[in-house]
This record gives sequence, structure tokens and C-alpha cells, in this order.
Amino acid sequence: MNKLELIKGIARTSPEKIVLLVIDGLGGLPDARTGKTELETARIPHLDALATRGICGLSDPIAPGITPGSGPGHLALFGYDPVEYNIGRGVLEAMGIDIELGAEDIAARGNFCTIDKDGIITDRRAGRISTEKSAGLCKLLERISVEGVDIKVTPVREHRFVVVFRGADLHAELTESDPSMTGVSPLEIKAEQAKARRTANIVKEFITAAKGVLKKHHPANMILLRGFSRKPQLPSLQEIYKLKPLAITVYPMYRGLARLVGMAISPKCATLEDEFKTLKANYKKFDFFFVHIKWTDTAGEDGDFGRKVNVLEQIDAALPVLTDLGPDVLVVTGDHSTPAMLGGHSWHPVPLVICSRYCRTDSVEDFSEKACLGGGLGRIRATDIMPLAMANALKLTKFGA
Repeated sequence: MNKLELIKGIARTSPEKIVLLVIDGLGGLPDARTGKTELETARIPHLDALATRGICGLSDPIAPGITPGSGPGHLALFGYDPVEYNIGRGVLEAMGIDIELGAEDIAARGNFCTIDKDGIITDRRAGRISTEKSAGLCKLLERISVEGVDIKVTPVREHRFVVVFRGADLHAELTESDPSMTGVSPLEIKAEQAKARRTANIVKEFITAAKGVLKKHHPANMILLRGFSRKPQLPSLQEIYKLKPLAITVYPMYRGLARLVGMAISPKCATLEDEFKTLKANYKKFDFFFVHIKWTDTAGEDGDFGRKVNVLEQIDAALPVLTDLGPDVLVVTGDHSTPAMLGGHSWHPVPLVICSRYCRTDSVEDFSEKACLGGGLGRIRATDIMPLAMANALKLTKFGA
């Protein structure tokens, strides 16, 4: 019996409400000039107050030393083993923008990027071009014809888009063209299994054609593809936890992930204030709320320490809208660390605080990496967070006689 089956057997409904506030890319590293991380630098009195009245710790999204993608990081927060349930980014992006995927469709996440005259990547995000410009470029790419497949290219947000390949005998066991760094050429798509060789050739033909189509559209003069995947079947949060869950997000990928695990999806939000207002408006209708805040991660990926600090302070200033609702259990954490120093996701464990009337409080008085290191939860796997939240909401019965 795995952990999800165990919890499914002891989960029960109750009136208590759980809020899981995910501050994307929360963890950081010290700035060389001050010796303080983004969290340690930010003025966050409300988050510090939660740390004082809750129990704190650090969590590993996958395992020590393993850098997680956003999909695995969130699946772990929902209690799914991200190694067992390894879902490609393409499917998550597609579902996040309401693309209906057939059982045989292959979806991939795309980035418009910038290459120089030698084909070297100088910007993986093409200067974060506008969504409007991306939409126009997607229309151009959708005109590309490759024999044996239908190709659907749909904008997501800014430089991001989704490509869906539809046809017979397609397989998702492909490597990616995105090297996740600048200063190198895009990688060649390769089949990881013999059955995927034809699909690899189809994708390579599409990429070659795309390069020709985009050559005069600097800075978005090339594409990078990753996360080739088919729609999987997962047990839902309702099946496992007997919850009535709502997802409140801004970015499409997280809507897709929430939809995949059976959450209801709130109307689209544009700002942090929108998200907290949506939580308040729907508070009586659901008993589990996944609230996702993206902008900390974006600032970290851009290497902008000061902007990440500013976003943390904005979150803290808005937090009373959430805490005034009085959730029975409030969990604040991140899906992974995104230190501005590294300009990307990292393997560092993520700060975590759980607040409920049943917590054994610890001596932590501020919400930061260093303080949470000494918290009462210690260092745990992210997959342990949902069982702890459920227990603190009195939603788990006793196991065994």
C-alpha cells in the first residue's frame, strides 16, 4: 500500500478549511553584499507572525540535491510522489489554457527565444515578448505543414506557447531542444526509445521550418521545445482526500496542473489582489484552497534580487485579507527555491510554516531559510505536507486498531 492509498482509507470529510499558499520559487541564497537572502531582506511582518504562531521547517520537493521543475514541485505539495507521477510540462500548459487533449496527442511546452547569427541562444525568453506578439507568431507557426500530423500552436503567456501534434503512432519519449542555458545552441531532438524515432523526425522538421519562419522576427527568432507528454490518469484530490478543492492562480500552467488533479478552477485572475479577493468570495463554497503566486519565481529567474524582495513585501502586505478569513489550517511554502543569484530553480530546501490550533509551536520568530532550519518540523519531504495539513484539519481518522 502506497501513501496515497493509506490516506484514501483514513480520510474523512469535515467542515474545517485548509489554505495552501504557494509562493513560487520562495527560497533564495544570500546576497554577496549583505549576507541575507531575499526572505531575510524583505520586511514581512505578517509572514513572521505566522512563523511565530505556527510550526516551521524546510521541505525537499523531490529529494536532497535534486532540482525540481514546477510540475513535480507542485505535485509533491499535493501529496503525489513526483517521481512516480512524472507529468510533462506540455500537458500541464495545454490543460491550463483549456486545450482538449486526445488520448494519442503529444503536447510540448514552447519558448520563443533569441539566437545570434551563429545559432547561439542569447535569451531563452526572447525578452519576454508580449502575449499579443506571441499570438501573432503562433499563427505563423501553425501554417507549417508536416506530413502525417496536424499541428496546433497556441499562445500561453508572453514568450510561452503550446504545440500539440496529432496523428497516428506518435510517442512522447523525446529529449528536449531547450538546454536551459544561454551561450549554446538549441539541442537536437532525439528519440529516447526506438518507437519514438518517427515522432522525433516530425518534431525536428517542425523546428527547422519554424527557424525559417521566424528568422526576421528578432528577438523571437527561434523556438525551444520541452516537456513532450501525453495526458496521464491520476487519482483526484476528491478520491484521495475527500476534499472539495479550488485552485486560484494567474499563470495557465498551474491551472492545468490543478485541473489534472481534479480541482475546480476559479475565474482567471490578473493580480495578487484579484487572487485574495477570489479566495474571499469563494471561501464558503470549498474546503481546500490552492492559492498560487508566481511573481517571486519570475523575479528569481530574471536574477533580480531587489524585485523578488519587493514581491515578497507585496504578498505580506496583502496577507491579512487571507488570514482574516481564519482558515483552520494555513500552509505557506513554495514549490521550489529560485535564488536570484542563480537565475533559475535550485535544489535548496524550501521554507515552510503550518498554522493551526493543533500545532506544537516552536521557537521560530521569522519566516526565512535560516530560521526555518531550526523549526519543529525539521527537514521533510514535500509529499508529507498534505498529510500534515489534513491531520491538523481533523480530516484523517486513526490508522489501524
